[in-house]
Formats: sequence, structure tokens, C-alpha cells
Amino acid sequence: MTTEREVAAGDPAPQDAASADLRSIRRRLTVIMVIHIIAAAYFGVEILMPIVMGFLLALTLSPLVRGAGKRGVPAPISAIVLVAFLGGVGFVSAYSMSDTISGWIDDAPRLGAEVKRRLENVSESVEAVKKAADDVEKMTSGSTGETEGERVVVRGSGLLSAAIGSLTGAGTALAIALVLALFLLSSGQLFYAKLVQTFPRFRDKRNALKIVYDIERRVSHYLFTIAAINFGLGVAVGSCLYFIGMPYAPVWGVAVFLLNFLPFIGTVIGTAVVAAVSIVTFDNLAYASLAPLAYLACGSLEGQVVTPAILGRRLQINTVSVFLAVMFWAWLWGVAGALMAVPILVAFKVVCDNVEALEPISAFLSARERTVESSDVE
Repeated sequence: MTTEREVAAGDPAPQDAASADLRSIRRRLTVIMVIHIIAAAYFGVEILMPIVMGFLLALTLSPLVRGAGKRGVPAPISAIVLVAFLGGVGFVSAYSMSDTISGWIDDAPRLGAEVKRRLENVSESVEAVKKAADDVEKMTSGSTGETEGERVVVRGSGLLSAAIGSLTGAGTALAIALVLALFLLSSGQLFYAKLVQTFPRFRDKRNALKIVYDIERRVSHYLFTIAAINFGLGVAVGSCLYFIGMPYAPVWGVAVFLLNFLPFIGTVIGTAVVAAVSIVTFDNLAYASLAPLAYLACGSLEGQVVTPAILGRRLQINTVSVFLAVMFWAWLWGVAGALMAVPILVAFKVVCDNVEALEPISAFLSARERTVESSDVE
């Protein structure tokens, strides 16, 4: 006669079904949680963006504050000096370029019309084809074509206003982030201690502390290295534009330094703007092409040779993941989000490296190829 224990031991189907249902519920809850986090980040941009920026600044400057503490400098003093230095540099740079940038914004319609006029001879064939296509469309549909022209003008103005609004919001967020970074740096190791205390087990405490220090090390190394590379690129491009004869060459150098913090799109934006101003500045189109070509050559050398040689082994994140992160955070938080995309991705990669449940995501983000074993395909 079969006992109940033997039946239970010989029929694991109910347990397997319950376990499968539990895993399915967890996956669905995870998806719902991610959607809610993205929605909260989107609608709470005014609050969350300065907080994230402040934590990134604190992580970047923490090694300097800790190094100064080993030499007897109190954490509040070194934090005040570093934050004041960053704020002062940002204020002086913005103030020195404000008149030039505001003048460019005011002259943007005139510059656009001048660029269009200078390129009329080059685009005659294109305009002829477009006119023929418009004539055919009028004959077939009776459309006047005026609505599309007006829509393009309004769309361009909207993009310019959105860009200015994003930059203004980023400046305000930066001021708040500096204050938050000051408080975090002044507290020394207090925040890390509080973080460790939230975990009950010693193993979790040790792992959390390891993750925090690893994030601090990688983010600070990335930002300091990128800042040094961008400084060199700004000097190189500014010098090239100066010798070519472009006006406001030092301002262009600062603009190149800032734009290059935007992976992929920074060089494209800078080259396009330099090309437009160069066409208006110089009478000869062949000579005017030297400025954007010099910018593009320096940017290509930096992106294809210098940065991979310095950061390639340490960053360990594939290009597709970086590109998707930049696009996602640019959509979520605008220009400031694009600037913070790579540091946030670096921090997330560190968490995935140290949490066993997130190892598949870590493998997806990694730039190194993973060897496929027989157990992976069975």
C-alpha cells in the first residue's frame, strides 16, 4: 500500500508548477517595477536629476577628498575647496561665453539665411529636382505646398527653444548638485557606513561596500580621463580654428571640450555648427571647409585612437550599450541626461558584475566576448 510520503516524493509536478508560476510572477513584477521607475524618473526630472548628478560628482571627487584626508586635511575643508573650484570654473566659463553665445542665438536666423544664400549655387540642381517634384504633386493633388514649408520653420524654432530650455535646466540642476555633493563629501565615510548598516548579513555588507568603492573608482577614473582627453581635444581644435582664421577660437575650444562629453552626437553637433559659421565667415567655400574638416579629423583621431587606447581596457562596455544608454537618457532627461549616461551605465555595470542575479545583464553590457560552453546550449 502506497503511503502519502511516497506519493508526494514520486509526484513533483505540483511543486514544479508552483515554482514556475512563482518565477513568472517575479518576472512580471520586475517588468512592472522597471516601467514605474522609468515613469518616475521621467516625471520627477526636476528632483531626481540634480540628486543623481550630485551623487556622481561626489563619487568622482571622493578619492581626492580621501587622499587629502590621509595628509591631514579635514574632509569638510577639502570638499569646500573642490566644490568651490568646480563652481567657480563653471561660472567663469559661462559668464565669459555668455555674450558670444547670446549673440550667436540672436544672429541665428541671419546666419541661417546667409548659409542658405552661400549654398545656393551648390544646391541649384537639388532645387530644380525639388521644384519639378512639387509641380507634379500640384498637378496630381492640387496641394499648394505652403503648409509643409511653414511646418519646417516652426519645427526648427521649437528645437532651438527646447535646446535652450534643456541647457538652462541643466545649469540649475548643476547648482543643486554641487550643494548635494558638498554635503556628501563633507560627511566623509558616514554615508558609506549608513549604507552598510542597512544590510543584515556580514556577506551582504561586504559586498555592498565593495560595489560602492568599485563604482567610485571606475566613475572617477572615467570622468577624470574623459575630462583630460576633452581638454586636449579642445586645445587641438581651438588651435586649428585659430590658425585657419575662425573668430572666437578660444570659445570654440571650450565648446568642443563640453560637447565631447556627449558620446557620438557631440562631434556631429560641433562639426555642423562650425561648418555653418565657417561658411558665413569665409568667402571661399573650399577654404571654409577646412574648419569643419579639422574638427572632424581631430574628433575622429580622439574617438578612434586616443580614447580606446586609454579607456578601452578599463571601461569594458560595448559600443552598442553606450549608444543606447546615451539615446535613452537624452530622451529621458535631455542634454543633462546624455551627459550623465555613460557614468550611470558604468555604475550599473559594476552592480551587475557583483550581483549574481544580474550576471546575464553584465554579460550583455560587457565588451568582452563570452565563451559559449556546452552547458549553455544544452
